[in-house]
Amino acid sequence: MAQTTTRYYGTGKRKNAIAKVWLSSGEGNITVNNRTTSNYFGRASLEALIMQPFEVTETVGKFDVFCRALGGGISGQAGALRHGISKALVESDPDMRPILRKLGYLTRDPRVKERKKAGRKRARRGFQFSKR
Repeated sequence: MAQTTTRYYGTGKRKNAIAKVWLSSGEGNITVNNRTTSNYFGRASLEALIMQPFEVTETVGKFDVFCRALGGGISGQAGALRHGISKALVESDPDMRPILRKLGYLTRDPRVKERKKAGRKRARRGFQFSKR
């Protein structure tokens, strides 16, 4: 008979990025779009951002992470991955909720790109003005 492992799911969002995250018990391997985090993100600061929920809940090395990241850039995807990991950790153990909530890891970051306005070059930047 096949042994089934429990998987916990969390969806994280940041800017235009969405991360679908599955946690399962393991050694701490993190896979994003079938690649390692160092291979996918390439920046130590983004890898540190992803590890924050594990560090504050003292679960480093207890879960394997499988993630499908869509949309946005790598920075937005890293933020979305942190959000998704936090939500999946709460699903695995509801006692982690106050710790993650206090640090803001369960709150979706509402900051998004402002839309371009009519009569302007970008959202706020106007066209160059010359008196003569």
